[in-house]
Amino acid sequence: MISRLLAALAAGGVERVYMMPDAGGISRRLRRMLKTPSPQPSPPVTFFDMPVEDSAADTLLAVERMVAVGVDAIVVLGGDGTHRLVARVCGDTPLTALSTGTNNVFPALREATIAGLATALVATGQVDADEATCANKALRVSVNGTRDLALVDICVSTDLWTGSKALWGADGLSQLFVAFAEADAVGLSSVAGLMRPVSRRDRAGVRLELAPPDEAAVTVTAPIAPGLIVPVGVAAVYDMLPGERQTVGLPRGVIALDGEREIEFTDGDRVAVWIDADGPRTIDIDRVMACAAQRGLLTVTHNPDSSTGTFDLGLRPGERRLDPCS
Repeated sequence: MISRLLAALAAGGVERVYMMPDAGGISRRLRRMLKTPSPQPSPPVTFFDMPVEDSAADTLLAVERMVAVGVDAIVVLGGDGTHRLVARVCGDTPLTALSTGTNNVFPALREATIAGLATALVATGQVDADEATCANKALRVSVNGTRDLALVDICVSTDLWTGSKALWGADGLSQLFVAFAEADAVGLSSVAGLMRPVSRRDRAGVRLELAPPDEAAVTVTAPIAPGLIVPVGVAAVYDMLPGERQTVGLPRGVIALDGEREIEFTDGDRVAVWIDADGPRTIDIDRVMACAAQRGLLTVTHNPDSSTGTFDLGLRPGERRLDPCS
């Protein structure tokens, strides 16, 4: 995927790419590949000189450095958890969100070649970022004034410690806050998606009060993780309006952000959750490529007035030109 991205970025006019190193061997193989002659050019790649802990700290540090050097776009390969980390520190830099993780509700499953072309057109200014990107909602959580965010869902459970990060069951789940919910999603947001779907572009979110299936008003058969379909009891559903502070019903427990246990809280802690309309901006790949087609950004016309005649890009009789970028 990375090699296809680089080829597309070069074709779109990108002159330099910054990348984070890793402990899994990707950067090592990529360095070797870049030294091998190839018919498909690649832009120069600079790997950050940074410590690698093979943890979330690597992502946070790399994105902070990308923002510091002034990159025009960031391509993220990962699931909801990785994109959440990037969103914490990327500021206004637009993201191309590509699905390669476990739970992939926020990022899209796209061919890297097209994603790279779209990213290049935005990064080089051929398509203006204001028209090529979408604002996303985010869920904010505050515990005693310390804030964090989730891009898809926040779940409160009766667990008393974080333990293993991923949530792989519905036992003990008490509340579910959802920024958006799609019926075809995999993850905790699927519970809301199968009951009360909420669009990514809708300003509001949803809060579900959960209960054991034998005590609930409704039971949803939900795919809460890849390959894991379980009954989840729902006692009540409420809308979440932007900025409206939501309270946590448990006196103590654990808060999971985008399906991963992250925050422990106990008696006396001040906990609040709310919808924030000012989440990360993402590049709308379909929109960018439609603009490229409509404006001929990737098209070169050769000798249109030569003796062989003209190359007509006009419409059929009765057709009307539509601007997909408007």
